Amino acid sequence: MSIISPNWRSIRPITSWQKGVLLGRGSFGSVYEGIRDDGFFFAVKEMSLQDQGDDTRQHINLLEQEITLLSQFEHENIVPYYGTDKDDSKLYIFLELVSHGSLRSLYQRYHLQDSQVSAYTRQILHGLKYLHDRNVAHRDIKCANILVDVSGSVKLADFGIAKVIKSNNALSITAFTGTAMWMAPEVVRRNCSYWLAADIWSLGCTVLEMLTRQTPYCHLETIQALFKIGKGEPPNVPSTLSSNAQDFIHKCLQVDPNARPTASQLLEHPFVNHQFPLPH
Repeated sequence: MSIISPNWRSIRPITSWQKGVLLGRGSFGSVYEGIRDDGFFFAVKEMSLQDQGDDTRQHINLLEQEITLLSQFEHENIVPYYGTDKDDSKLYIFLELVSHGSLRSLYQRYHLQDSQVSAYTRQILHGLKYLHDRNVAHRDIKCANILVDVSGSVKLADFGIAKVIKSNNALSITAFTGTAMWMAPEVVRRNCSYWLAADIWSLGCTVLEMLTRQTPYCHLETIQALFKIGKGEPPNVPSTLSSNAQDFIHKCLQVDPNARPTASQLLEHPFVNHQFPLPH
């Protein structure tokens, strides 16, 4: 197994370290807090190497792919990669410890206002523009995969299914990729090519998620939602949202991928540029 070291990080390599408290679990394994011998804190993605079933091998391949991509990225809105380690039974990926968790956990604790969602969305777009300029599709944009720190900076995370799109800006779809309720119609149909624009559809769902505090198609079972998405029926956008927010989301949720704005174009949208009044 090839382990790729960071090629640009200025932090001292993490060699002597301890695993701390559990931060979360996913299908790939678990995330823990870690501490280096000099007191530096970081996040640790842990994956077992002992079970060599097909699922485990697939998850290891995804983690190795994530390492390959993250080691090449340097952007303030993408979670920094610090290196890897492994022992006889575990593979570890070291990442920045982003203090306030995901945007999903944030909107579960707070009722996010337009001004806050606007600021987060603008940063997500900067991260997506950086990826898309390099022909990288994230393929799993949603609030649970976007982290926020104490200063309000957001960082795209979870690049396990991200792909570099090499030919004609499209990738052939042979299986579902991403999370069902945030998938673009062309991804659900699987008889089309996967464009960078699929991330833009997912972004629209993510902004809707932040503003409504609900997942897209939350009233439907997964299969029902996939059926509607495949037919080109976007999630409901409440009329109670601000006009700028509604317009931004509708532009992202164009059924035709070619009709969706790029990340660069969306950075010019009033929703992410509006000057919100200061509170009294």
